[in-house]
Amino acid sequence: MRILMALITGLVFGIGLIVAGMTNPAKVLGFLDLAGRWDPSLALVMAGAILVALPAFRVAARRRQSLLGEPMRLPTATRIDRQLVLGSLAFGAGWGLAGFCPGPALASLTTGAVQPLIFCAAMLVGMGIFELIERRRS
Repeated sequence: MRILMALITGLVFGIGLIVAGMTNPAKVLGFLDLAGRWDPSLALVMAGAILVALPAFRVAARRRQSLLGEPMRLPTATRIDRQLVLGSLAFGAGWGLAGFCPGPALASLTTGAVQPLIFCAAMLVGMGIFELIERRRS
């Protein structure tokens, strides 16, 4: 049941990204181009996502188990530290350069285009480098 729910959730999320235009790098770059021909439509998508997620997170924070009986594992960190800032900068730079972030890039793999494949390969390499650095630190 858990795998089926993960599949359904992933499909709904991916379809939502495609419908919202998040899988189109030109649309994303238009959103990020504040000094040029700014496209505010993705801001509306983000605002809509926040409006849906905020009450859901409030309800989830009061629960000990998910609807499927799994333990709730919500983030607990509240401190803004060096790792968060550097990670956010790296994420933003990658998003601005490529027009993809991880979710939309994975959804874009279904198109057969080369760009999301290159992005996902680079993302996996970056994740591997991060893991190596973290293992050496601990």
